[in-house]
Amino acid sequence: MTEATVHDYCRPFLFEHLGIRGAFVQLNDSWRQLQAGRDYPPAVRGLLGEMAAVTVLIAANLKQPGRMTFQLKGEGPVSLLVLDCDRELNIKGMARCAPIVEPAPVPELLGHGQLVLTLDVAGLRHPYQSLVPLDGSSIAAIFEHYLERSEQQPARLALAATAEVAAGLFLQKLPDADRQDADGWNRVTHLAHTLRAGELTTLPTIKLLTRLFPEEDIRVFDPRPVRYHCPRDWAKVHQMLRGLGRRECEAILREHGVIRIQDEICNQEYVLDAAALERVFNPEDTAT
Repeated sequence: MTEATVHDYCRPFLFEHLGIRGAFVQLNDSWRQLQAGRDYPPAVRGLLGEMAAVTVLIAANLKQPGRMTFQLKGEGPVSLLVLDCDRELNIKGMARCAPIVEPAPVPELLGHGQLVLTLDVAGLRHPYQSLVPLDGSSIAAIFEHYLERSEQQPARLALAATAEVAAGLFLQKLPDADRQDADGWNRVTHLAHTLRAGELTTLPTIKLLTRLFPEEDIRVFDPRPVRYHCPRDWAKVHQMLRGLGRRECEAILREHGVIRIQDEICNQEYVLDAAALERVFNPEDTAT
């Protein structure tokens, strides 16, 4: 599998003699599908695209089958950003914002708030959740702060998003980095700061790394494909309705004629009439 055959991918790499690991992600079709039909303002689209890239970068390190969900909750005109990614790098996500959002610095767009991680992996009786305050002037800075707190190792991110492409570069200092090369981390991060957004969104991995770090010995691993995955889930809808109760569901049906349920994260609507509701509560007595 190569980047020529996979247009949406995450590709890990390792600085052989520096004790520094990294990964590069570039999302094309999956990013366009994620925002299709949403009509987000450009400022919101940029935040969501950068968050899509960094979520894939972090989820790519999941060691067990499971799902990782990040939420940025704020009090600004962009009140919620949600990105969900599993170990197979299937992504979905959405943003909630005011009808009009003017370009502004990230702290003004998000306002006071928090970053919430929910991790649901095999072996956990209940999903793990952590919360940290929104600390940083960019999406990259917010997630650098999160990574350094959660993994106790310095990390650097470069993120960019257009209407067509979302991309990101991740670097992390490993515990033995200073022993291998005392100046390695400073040297690599200094070079990474010269990276331009246009390079992130257009260059393939090898060319990007060669241009940024021409003197370093880097081992690049095979790319992992990323895809947008948000199928309709009637079983989940039926479970929710059973939890609501038949009496309440029938009251909604009498008032509105049908029951409408909006799946905001997948931008899908579920509509149930009386016959469909009967199948929810009496599946064995009705035709399939």
